[in-house]
Amino acid sequence: MFDIKMVISEIKSLSRPFLLGIDGLSGAGKTTFTNELVKEIERAGHRIVVIHLDDLIEERIRRYNTGKPEWHEYYHLQWNASEIQEKLFTAVHQKEKLLQLKFYNAHEDRCYLKEESIENCTVVLIEGIFLQRKEWRSFLDYVIYLDCPRELRNERILIRESYTGDLKERINKYERRYWKGEEYYLKEVNPIEQANIIIKNGEK
Repeated sequence: MFDIKMVISEIKSLSRPFLLGIDGLSGAGKTTFTNELVKEIERAGHRIVVIHLDDLIEERIRRYNTGKPEWHEYYHLQWNASEIQEKLFTAVHQKEKLLQLKFYNAHEDRCYLKEESIENCTVVLIEGIFLQRKEWRSFLDYVIYLDCPRELRNERILIRESYTGDLKERINKYERRYWKGEEYYLKEVNPIEQANIIIKNGEK
C-alpha cells in the first residue's frame, strides 16, 4: 500500500485543500486503490473529499456521433476539460468553500448541478483516467500513477463490460474508441513521466 507519510508534510503546508490525483488507464484498479488510500488518509487525521472523474462526464449527445473519430470523442469530448478546470481545480486553488460541479446521471443521460462542500477539508482526491492532461496537471499537488499490465487491464475491462454486447463487439468498440484514446494520452502526455510516483498495480 502507498505510504501516505510521503505527502503528509506537504498536505499540512498548504492553506487550501491538497489536490491529490490518482491516475491510470482503464482497468488499472484506480477505484479500489482510492478506497484503500482514503482510509489511510482519514486515519492520519485528515478530512477528505473524493471526486471521481467518471461522475463528471458529458451527456451522450456531446460525446457520441459527433463526426469526429471515436478516440477523439473519448479523449476530448467525454469531459468538458475547461469547465472542470474552472469549477474544480481553479476553485480549490482559490479556496472556495463550495464546488459547483455537473454530475452525470447515466440512467437519465442528464447532468445535474451539485454542490460539494470542501470547507474544513484538507485533501481533495481526484480519481480518473486522463487526469494529467495539459489543462489540469499544473493544478495537482501530487499524482500517483497506477501502472498495470495491458493484458490484465484489458481482461478486467472486457469482463466488466460484458453487459454491453458479445466479446467481439466489445473488443471492436474498445479498439476504436477507448484503447486508441489511451494510446493518444500515453504518447501526447506521457503520464508515467509526469507523475510524482508510479505504483505497479495488479501484477499477476
